[in-house]
Amino acid sequence: MVRTEHGLVETDLPGLYEAADTASRSGQRQYVRTVRLRLLLTIAAAVTGTWPAETSGLDVAALGTAAALAAIAVTEANLRTTRPAERWYDGRALAESAKSLAWRYSVGGVPYAKQGNDKLAERRLVEQMSRLLDEAPTTCITPSLRPTVTAAMHDLRSRDLATRKEAYLRFRIADQQAWYAGKAVHNERRATQWHLSLLVIEVLGIAAALAKALRFVDLNLAGVVAAVIAAGTAWASLRQHTTLARAYTFAANELAIARSRLDLVDDEETWAAEVADSEEAVSREHTMWRASRSRPN
Repeated sequence: MVRTEHGLVETDLPGLYEAADTASRSGQRQYVRTVRLRLLLTIAAAVTGTWPAETSGLDVAALGTAAALAAIAVTEANLRTTRPAERWYDGRALAESAKSLAWRYSVGGVPYAKQGNDKLAERRLVEQMSRLLDEAPTTCITPSLRPTVTAAMHDLRSRDLATRKEAYLRFRIADQQAWYAGKAVHNERRATQWHLSLLVIEVLGIAAALAKALRFVDLNLAGVVAAVIAAGTAWASLRQHTTLARAYTFAANELAIARSRLDLVDDEETWAAEVADSEEAVSREHTMWRASRSRPN
């Protein structure tokens, strides 16, 4: 069912978007889960190293540490073999590119301005989607049966400027702006939480070291705390809350300006150009996000 009143929802976007988005989400889940497991195993290795336990002549603690380190090696090998980070980053880049082209076509933005020849615009869209697919790594896509130009895209493009303008402002610009603003607040909050948590753990580490030095305890808890701090720092670095908070704040404000410019447009030629500028703003944010992520070796 065509849903012009809702703009373009996820199921209205091209098959290439669906294929890349599915692969990206899968890669992200696998990457985050594997990195989390590796960090937990690092802490486990430190914990087992604090227990001087022997059974039947075997140092059980040392065996536990060896097992944890072996598991860490396996997770590292898995990351390098399956390369889920690449699927995450490359898939997201491809999905966002396909989504941007779909919106440009549907509302008549450059290079698909409404000039009376929709068949030519559609052929140009299909050619650009094909070029995206040709340039994309095969690991960043999954199969999709959805068409390149969906019924909802055709329907929205056939509407008058006022209808297309309302749909674009509400369901592309305002929706994206709200997403960026929400993510900025979320990441700022998480950055503060992680900073305070690591500070508390560092204080506990100092207390544990002093307790060992004054012989209140025999266990080397400071080593465990150091492992927890290292793991927490690595996890915070992966999530990049502070960096993302700044990037999303900038993007939300940039889209607010774009929204005001779009709202003033009342002719097709200016509209087509302003839509292209707005999509470039969205693309810049994603480019910065991708560049901030360290590429796997």
